[in-house]
Amino acid sequence: MLLPTYEGTLEEYRLTGDPLIPRAPRVPFNRTVFAAAHAISDPLAERDPWLGRPAIDWDATLRFRHGLWDQGLGLAEAMDTAQRGMGVDWATAKELIVRTMAEAKAHPMRPRVACGVGTDHKTLAELTNPEAIIDAYRTQMAAVEAVGGQIILMATRALPAIGATPDDYARVYDTLIGEAAQPVILHWLGEMFDPSLAGYWGGVDLVATNAIVLDLITRHAAKVDGIKISLLDQAHEEAFRARLPKGVRLYTGDDFNYAALIEGDGTRHSHALLGIFAAISPAAAQALEALAQDDRETYHALLAPTVPLSREIFKAPTQFYKAGVAFLSWLNGTQPHFVMPGGLQSSREISHFAQVYRLADRARLLTRPDLAETRMRCLLALHGIDG
Repeated sequence: MLLPTYEGTLEEYRLTGDPLIPRAPRVPFNRTVFAAAHAISDPLAERDPWLGRPAIDWDATLRFRHGLWDQGLGLAEAMDTAQRGMGVDWATAKELIVRTMAEAKAHPMRPRVACGVGTDHKTLAELTNPEAIIDAYRTQMAAVEAVGGQIILMATRALPAIGATPDDYARVYDTLIGEAAQPVILHWLGEMFDPSLAGYWGGVDLVATNAIVLDLITRHAAKVDGIKISLLDQAHEEAFRARLPKGVRLYTGDDFNYAALIEGDGTRHSHALLGIFAAISPAAAQALEALAQDDRETYHALLAPTVPLSREIFKAPTQFYKAGVAFLSWLNGTQPHFVMPGGLQSSREISHFAQVYRLADRARLLTRPDLAETRMRCLLALHGIDG
């Protein structure tokens, strides 16, 4: 097949045809791992895709989650990967959480599920002070706790929008952590994922911000399960996790450096809450199984080829990574189409999808090679390329 390159040429590419087969783990993992999964659209039911509530194919969306659970992975539900704030509204996210929690409770592996809680059911014009922001969070916290989900306190665009000070952040988070029924996961999402989150936590620089966040966690160590950090900075994450109170986990959200961070430095390691793990689940699950058996050679053999793939999917502008996640799902037959809420499949160019195809093949992640090739040819044809 002829695939486009970033140089504007066409190059022949042949699949290697050596896919990993998804399977249940043979031993328990020694890392806590959440894969952040996407929501699958229902194109036949979609109306006004840029304006209205998105239409979700609930059967396909829940089957995708079962596939993750069957491989031993936990689930981070209704997060950025599921297009919160980029096509998926709170009403849809709430229904997703309710449906997912019901499925999780019935699954034989009793998978761990943590759910994103934010303020996105309110407009920024309605969230002009810390009390309004707290009340908005409370609404979503109550919905998650009502169905037995663990809370992830997602970063909100509302706090940077009002120019919140460190004291404002402390007031909001002290209140929410104190009111949560169970330990929560905090969420530090960098501006490369969402430019509206620039300056989050109110620090004037990274050193000051670290101090603010560590002070918050230390005050509430018994009620903080961990913190997810998505700054794409390995050195920062390693230094930060070394300062965490005992028992508080660092959940890496670094889709560039996860392999080394999860393995650790011999003294400390990161756990995982990653969007890429839903896209590379066979490699991720089988690598974690190897790590649990201290088979680091196999761990790296499985995960190392996924890192170039993840870096391509999460390339700048990083917030459009969701298109690559849905694209791989389509190639592998876990959804019947390449349509996304809000039409986000159009956020990446054909050269990107061609490179994702190549790298997924090299990482042994095209689980149905014949189907993947057929669908790649279809996408190429839509772009005027006779592969």
